[in-house]
Amino acid sequence: MSGAVNGPGRPGGLGGPGLRLLREQDVLARIRGTEDRIADSITAFAGTMLFVYLHALWFTVWIVCNEGVFGQALIWDPFPFGLLTMIVSLEAIFLSTFVMVSQNRQAARENVRADLDFETNVRSEVWSIHMGRALGVDPEEVERRVQELLAENRARMSGYAQARE
Repeated sequence: MSGAVNGPGRPGGLGGPGLRLLREQDVLARIRGTEDRIADSITAFAGTMLFVYLHALWFTVWIVCNEGVFGQALIWDPFPFGLLTMIVSLEAIFLSTFVMVSQNRQAARENVRADLDFETNVRSEVWSIHMGRALGVDPEEVERRVQELLAENRARMSGYAQARE
């Protein structure tokens, strides 16, 4: 297990519910670089309706101008709009890369959370065993009962899943 529970700014020297969140944020901040922040910002903007509206406007203006609606002098990319096609293709390549970078970061965040969840579960189990022993509870009996309940729950869930199929 890593890190101490006690720390500055924690009342009474004990970590409250915010302790895990603070630790998670600390770990995530260490793995997040400038490139990640840029990729996240671009991906966040590309996933908005404003992005769609701006592109619709851009494409409309491009096509209208290049169809000669405002005169021959404003045609710079005549039909079939090869320059527009190339720009949109490059944009798609970069946007897909930014999305993959953001997805990789999300996977890293999920791994950090899973590690912290595991650490919390181990800590809770150790504390439960020690408290149970202090209260005179037999840990083997408790574990046997837990296994029975888990088996019943799995059987119930398996039956529910089979009934849905």
